[in-house]
Amino acid sequence: VLNQDLVLRVSKSVDPSAFDIIKYEGFLDALCGQREYQKEAIRNTLFYLLGGNYNNLSQLAEENYHSNVNLQTLYGSFEQYKKHLQFPNKLSCSLDMATGTGKSYVIYGIARIMLAEGAVDHVLVVCPSTTIEDGLMEKFKLLSGDEALRNLLPEDAAIKNPHIINATESITTGTICVENCHALYEHVKSSIRESLAGKGKRTIVINDETHHVYNQTGKSFKKWKEFLIDGEFGFKYILGLSGTCYIGNEYFTDVITRYSLREAIEEGFVKIIDYVAEDTSNTQDEKFQKIYDNHIENKNTKYRLLKPLTILITKDIRACNKLTDDLIQFIAEMEDISEEDASKKVLEVTSSPKHKTNLRKLADVDRNDSPVEWITSVSMLTEGWDVKNVFQIV
Repeated sequence: VLNQDLVLRVSKSVDPSAFDIIKYEGFLDALCGQREYQKEAIRNTLFYLLGGNYNNLSQLAEENYHSNVNLQTLYGSFEQYKKHLQFPNKLSCSLDMATGTGKSYVIYGIARIMLAEGAVDHVLVVCPSTTIEDGLMEKFKLLSGDEALRNLLPEDAAIKNPHIINATESITTGTICVENCHALYEHVKSSIRESLAGKGKRTIVINDETHHVYNQTGKSFKKWKEFLIDGEFGFKYILGLSGTCYIGNEYFTDVITRYSLREAIEEGFVKIIDYVAEDTSNTQDEKFQKIYDNHIENKNTKYRLLKPLTILITKDIRACNKLTDDLIQFIAEMEDISEEDASKKVLEVTSSPKHKTNLRKLADVDRNDSPVEWITSVSMLTEGWDVKNVFQIV
């Protein structure tokens, strides 16, 4: 069974007096441009949440189960299928969108329309790391400052201009609050618990990289799921987005929209990957030489106007420290410069406190006046890190 055969179909037969998407077409065109798949994901989600055809995920799942032979073959009975639903009693769902296809625009579009419709008073966007939080905050503030976008919302919009905040401020009516999942802890000083207690019916929670919630890897992600089902809030709307909608090898059971990596590459929205499966280098120097030659070809020939970056990823901080030192030494020798000058070209990014300032420098690595050409990291930059100029990953 292919993943697309398991995607739940949402009825588009919606009474315009309940929800009229036509009012928002101009806004969606301006927000998404040529990316039709983003508009489709936003429309589909809103038909599900606001169309009045479903009270919860369980109803949508049952409707699909009885009309989808693949679901019947896979689960045998609706009761069995229902056991695999994460939040069956809530209006919840997942959107499967490949990395690099602009999930943040979909999040923002859904948030703005839910507020404009008066369906919710607050939007809480939860993500797994501060890197992603910073990226979302920056993008949302930019979009909220766009007057043309604001003017395309209907005249009678309940909330036309939401306030973009994080949980250091109180979450009041008309706010989009962006936070990383660590702020959901009960002992953490954040406004989330205090602001949203008892207000779950008037709040939509949007989980970015929602595979963390479903897979429960690590303590913080267990807390994330506990927060979503906590009766203290009683959340009605729960939406998740991910490019990896799997629990182990099993595809999520609540996906309503899918835009795969293959589609994104074929339609030209994501770069084609030239994948090198095996490396026959005998020594680290030989390996560095190949990586370096490829980097220089990218820099001087293929992408001369862009300042291409190379990123090298290691398994842990210790390995990263060693690799960084070795790489700096290698660049110094190759370019006949001092190790001090070579070190300016290499940015080491890990969760170690000594690299805290480097995290801030990440935001500028695409700029031509940044000396950084090489980034070494532990696998903390694998999601939600929007840098356009990475052309080689090792």
